[in-house]
Amino acid sequence: MKAKTLHTLMATWIVLCSLGRTLEVKAQNNLPNLSRELAQKFSTKDTIFKTPYIDIDEWREKPVKHRYVHGGFKGTETRFSFYFPTKETYQGRFFQYITPFPDNEFLSQGATGEDDKIGFTISSGAYFIETNGGGKVDFSKPSFNSDPTIGAFRANAASAAFSRIVATTILGGNSPFGYAFGGSGGAYRTIGSIENTEDVWDGVVPYVLGSPMAIPNVFAVRMNAMRILHDKLPQIIDALDAGGSGDMYTGLNEEEKQALREATKLGFPPQSWFGYKTMGIHGFIALYQGMRMADAKFFEDFWKVKGYLGANPTESLLKARLQKASKIKANITSDEAVKLGLKESETAGERGSADLAWKSMGGVEGQMPVAFQIEDILPDVNFMGGDLVIKTGAAADKTLQLAGIAGDKVVFGPVDLSVLSKIKVGDEVFIDNSNFLAVQTYHRHQVPDKEYKAWDQFRDSEGKPMYPQRPMLLGPLFTRGAAGVLPTGKFKGKMILLCSLWDREAFAWQGDFYREKVKAHLGDKTDENFRLWYTDKALHGDLSKQEYATRTVSYLGVLQQALRDLSAWCEKGTTPPASTNYKIEDSQVIVPVAAVERKGIQPVVSVTINGNKKTTVKIGQKFEMTALVEVPLHTGRVVSAEWDFDGTGTFPVKQKDIVFDEKIGRTTLKMTYQFSKPGTYFPTLRVASQRDGDTKTPFTRIQNLDRVRVVVK
Repeated sequence: MKAKTLHTLMATWIVLCSLGRTLEVKAQNNLPNLSRELAQKFSTKDTIFKTPYIDIDEWREKPVKHRYVHGGFKGTETRFSFYFPTKETYQGRFFQYITPFPDNEFLSQGATGEDDKIGFTISSGAYFIETNGGGKVDFSKPSFNSDPTIGAFRANAASAAFSRIVATTILGGNSPFGYAFGGSGGAYRTIGSIENTEDVWDGVVPYVLGSPMAIPNVFAVRMNAMRILHDKLPQIIDALDAGGSGDMYTGLNEEEKQALREATKLGFPPQSWFGYKTMGIHGFIALYQGMRMADAKFFEDFWKVKGYLGANPTESLLKARLQKASKIKANITSDEAVKLGLKESETAGERGSADLAWKSMGGVEGQMPVAFQIEDILPDVNFMGGDLVIKTGAAADKTLQLAGIAGDKVVFGPVDLSVLSKIKVGDEVFIDNSNFLAVQTYHRHQVPDKEYKAWDQFRDSEGKPMYPQRPMLLGPLFTRGAAGVLPTGKFKGKMILLCSLWDREAFAWQGDFYREKVKAHLGDKTDENFRLWYTDKALHGDLSKQEYATRTVSYLGVLQQALRDLSAWCEKGTTPPASTNYKIEDSQVIVPVAAVERKGIQPVVSVTINGNKKTTVKIGQKFEMTALVEVPLHTGRVVSAEWDFDGTGTFPVKQKDIVFDEKIGRTTLKMTYQFSKPGTYFPTLRVASQRDGDTKTPFTRIQNLDRVRVVVK
């Protein structure tokens, strides 16, 4: 799940203004009649969704020609967007995107290229569905009291069911096949949807899936390692990179070795430490308040009770602790924060949403603070988050969550505007990161059943927990909040599950964890209904950042191909490619080197220089790289190969004359290059395969890459 600020989490119609709509919403004289006609045809056992309505029905030209229908269900906050193709291109199916958490029904508008869900869906002969999941979540005010099933699957199921009525009315034909897909928290919700409904979806593609024990533990162990290893991460990254020593523990002291080993055995992929400077704490910023609500006493016990790290703190823990009293000197608005480098700029929609909410609290438009300047300079403690406790004024005894500090500046995380509006310049405050330090070892006090082998490192020889345990496991609580219920592996239909080997938020072993639940239910029929495909060198997010481009690839092509393979599986009985072949060692998913053994659908790339991963050359000296590219048989052919030599991620050199042998699924490429300046370089080859060999389509292009190390003297 991408961590979102307050401004992103406010849903209003103003979001539409930033999405580049090509047509104005025009009132249609027959719209009320159409809405009533369709509503009369609709029936459901879920009575809160018994009355659907349509308030927009119009043709749009971008990203491709489609008929846009917007509406909702009376008496609820549920809203939906349907995107219908022309009758000529429609093939009787829909693809429904399920967001990581209830959000808004316009998220996919304005996307381009490979990320264009609407264009991809219509090019696949389907119509596209997106909903707000019953209404957006306010992360500054977590609640475990509302019915989680509405946002988990009921709102999406009702929208899907009503879409079938709309589709058969305007496009004709039989009731369409339906497929849902969602990643991260959306993967929980996608699985929860098909496990807890019938006759809504024929199949699903959940991706980057966690387990019921993922949250908050994957973030806790990662933050602990980031704190302890911060100065040593560059050498760890170098050891694991192309041409490195391969030993990531060399040069570490015992505390550092334990932190790295602990994170690795819980499932963090070591290769992914390369992003430590920018990956931050990810979704934990939105989980913190819920964790405080669910287990407030932990934050007291941590610093006092034997068996918790805080009761017998290490020197590094004490050094990282920040507790400072100060006063607010000035407010810092969003524009000012961007200029100061404290935060990224916002879209027009995000800014409009924030301004509206701030005005509703009596604030001045454009003057909502996103940070404070205080009277004191704060020490650099590798701050990952904390609390701003208000000591005086109208908001006394209230707390704001902090996402960052910089000198005499404190930057907010998710914030309750009713509290923020009461804080004034001159109020006394207390900055404290004690709670964020405490959560970094929370996973040690959350030892689950023995089916979770990643926690074996925290059990003694008798299988009992080595550390004191909390009264409840928070992971299942958060999972129920996302999916409504815990995943069981019991579903009707077909599923292709996608996981990323370099996933830093949903560790790769968790895909296998769910697969085992499916196997327990389906037994010998598992392969008739289920696939698990791993994508190598892919992260949790769906796009590879420019700064990561020479290290990671996007999994969007795999997701798109999975949806097309799933529809062919359900509609025509066409068997999809086999699941990825793998083994698990100490919570790390290991895949074979050769594509023919690895299976799945991703190409495999190996680049060498004279058979090695590292070479040393002189300035101006030419060297030749050889790349072996393999594609699992019958999953496509190589359609592009591009080289990046200087690490910019632009891949300016395109390989020409690719000769691909479809019988063995292989091609060999060669490239000669020379550097004009001294330094250490990592020439990288990125390839893409496509099922039909289509070199022009932006969709279903499945990527992988490899790199070598060249030292130039």
